[in-house]
Amino acid sequence: MALLTADISSGQVTLFVVFIWSVIAWIYAEYLHSRRPPAKHGDEESPNKEEAAKLLPHGVSSESSAPSSANGNGIASSHGNVTVEEPAQMSKAYGAHGNMWESMTNSGLVSCLLLKRQAIEHHRLTLRAIVEFGLLIIWYFVADRTTIIPEGEKSYIRDVFIFLFVVLTSVAVGTSIRAFKMPLLLNRPQTEEWKGWMQILFLLYHYYDAKEVYNAIRIFIAAYVWMTGFGNFSYYYKTGDFCIGRFAQMLWRLNFLVFFVCVILRNSYMLYYICPMHTIFTVFVYVALAIAPKLNTNHGWLFVKILLSFVFIFVTWDLKFVFYAIWSPFKFIMGYSDPRNPTDDTLHEWYFRSGLDRYIWVYGMLCALMHPTASAILKFIDDLPILRRYTARTIILSFCAVAGYVYYITVYCKPKYEYNEIHPYTSWIPITLWIVVRNITPWLRVHSLRLYGWLGCITLETYISQFHIWMKTDLPDGQPKSLLVLIPGYPLLNFALVSALYILVSHRLFDLTNYLKNVAVPHSNNALLLRNVILMVVTGAVLYTVITALYIATGKLWI
Repeated sequence: MALLTADISSGQVTLFVVFIWSVIAWIYAEYLHSRRPPAKHGDEESPNKEEAAKLLPHGVSSESSAPSSANGNGIASSHGNVTVEEPAQMSKAYGAHGNMWESMTNSGLVSCLLLKRQAIEHHRLTLRAIVEFGLLIIWYFVADRTTIIPEGEKSYIRDVFIFLFVVLTSVAVGTSIRAFKMPLLLNRPQTEEWKGWMQILFLLYHYYDAKEVYNAIRIFIAAYVWMTGFGNFSYYYKTGDFCIGRFAQMLWRLNFLVFFVCVILRNSYMLYYICPMHTIFTVFVYVALAIAPKLNTNHGWLFVKILLSFVFIFVTWDLKFVFYAIWSPFKFIMGYSDPRNPTDDTLHEWYFRSGLDRYIWVYGMLCALMHPTASAILKFIDDLPILRRYTARTIILSFCAVAGYVYYITVYCKPKYEYNEIHPYTSWIPITLWIVVRNITPWLRVHSLRLYGWLGCITLETYISQFHIWMKTDLPDGQPKSLLVLIPGYPLLNFALVSALYILVSHRLFDLTNYLKNVAVPHSNNALLLRNVILMVVTGAVLYTVITALYIATGKLWI
């Protein structure tokens, strides 16, 4: 039996070479660090200081790169792993040096590539993070592209599907209820919880091939896209922060992991359609508000922008020929054909997936604009005398129940293909009903389930990882048709073990993605951002070209 399920490409070899170099550099860094004389109390460089400027010019100390938090230049990891600050003197120049070329040649990346001792030791923690990330990506390859780990068949048992969700929810309710500081409508812990329980059902749907809940999964995905419109609009509307650095950090968050997974497994970007879909709608929200930003202070103009967004989506999606005219030049990125069911229309998958939720992100922007009004209405109800308060809530909940029932029997119960036809125009109904019911009282607004909130933070990583270290695809661009098996013959024990490892890996990938984002993508220094992008692109392109040439020269290239 062959060890590999697919041939090796030059891109995969490039990643393996980078990983081997990173391991060598990291070991060297740890060796240098171990030989340092013991630091005096209070003098030892903290991780924050040591990692303060990974791709900044070598020799720029973290002490000199700490502007006050008031100027907005500091960038902090969401988990507090590292705080990356930008030198004040670099805000208007290419680093501490006078030109782009000198800044590049003195950067930490180039210095590390040349194995300069001071740079290697200074960037020890970044090298450690890169090595750990590389190990996890290699685990993807071993689990999904080799025959080392066996696979099993999917089997749907409704009782088991419901039981697992009920047990997890019971644990969350019994052990992880937390209170937010204020009864805010759609506060962050609540939306993270929302993402978390939807993601659990989404994953179980894939794991057990639970086709009977397909329509519910479509609503969940629409809710994710709704949050893209709602969250990004809220941020830009409140802060007016349209800086390129923050936007680049968002794109990094959405695409860093999926890029390396695509390379290591030779998959198309569109296999993970959630990533391009959220990316393009994130770009649309940014463009809608970044154009003529002074108009964002006027609600009338904001309604016009939202209306124009609806019109734009109608023209570019509902008119299919326009969609294909726009996206045909990007087939090399957005094209996809399932090798088990090939098609000549490689843009169909992108048209179908993005089209299902093409309007809901715009509705998310509208909800964000109306958020203050909705919050005021809820507060007005909360302040009513008790009898009138309960009467108002009863009327609202009764209306939601009737609307939900009508939606269920007229829309939700339709067969899959009929439902898909009307989903883009009706998905806002269950989303709106859920928001109203979930926020009807202050207690419901304040409290959330920490367990689901934690899972909600890693939805992107669990989405990508499920294909390869929870299930198996076996071949490039393949759909996950089988399950990863570590304990043959014991499906429930295997589910428990594989799931625990899968969640652990996803969480580490989340932390590492954010850590490396803070290292490589400055928030408020466009010159430094441009330099870092050029360095990473050129370094990767040169290495890939050299390895491809060597493969061609030796006749060992498989692509």
